[in-house]
Amino acid sequence: MAKVIFVIAPEDFRDEELFITQEEVAKCGHEMWIASHKTGTCMGVHGGIAQSDLLVEDVDTTIFDGVVFIGGKGSRVFFDDPHAWMLAQAMNGQGKMVAAICIAPVILANAGLLKKKNATVFESEIAAIEAKGAFYSESGVTVDGNLITASGPDQAKQFGLEICKFLAG
Repeated sequence: MAKVIFVIAPEDFRDEELFITQEEVAKCGHEMWIASHKTGTCMGVHGGIAQSDLLVEDVDTTIFDGVVFIGGKGSRVFFDDPHAWMLAQAMNGQGKMVAAICIAPVILANAGLLKKKNATVFESEIAAIEAKGAFYSESGVTVDGNLITASGPDQAKQFGLEICKFLAG
């Protein structure tokens, strides 16, 4: 059983991207935690509530097998966040899963992880990831090594399934 940390914005994360993805990951028997810019209650763009267990800067990457960055307009707070970048870079450096959905792949691009990698993203951010050297894929979910990206909420179920597939080895 793997341990997965989900990173969400304290406000305006995309509800279905979190909850549907978590549902799929839970079906595979994995343990999940949530990190954000605050602990406690976080509010989704559609009113969904999630509880953040720890701060992004306090995530110990040695105990987790993967990180999942959830999108929604609130996730822009992580685009230029050095703590989010360091988390993604540390997980990647350890060969662990690094996943992002909707506009959140911009976090990975800004952290330098998508250079010369295939990735997808919500259409409004295609130029942002390409500017950082990513090869944009029109696929709803794209896997390149240990990196998993998805284009938006309509891909949440498939995104969760790809996460499970990766964690199964």
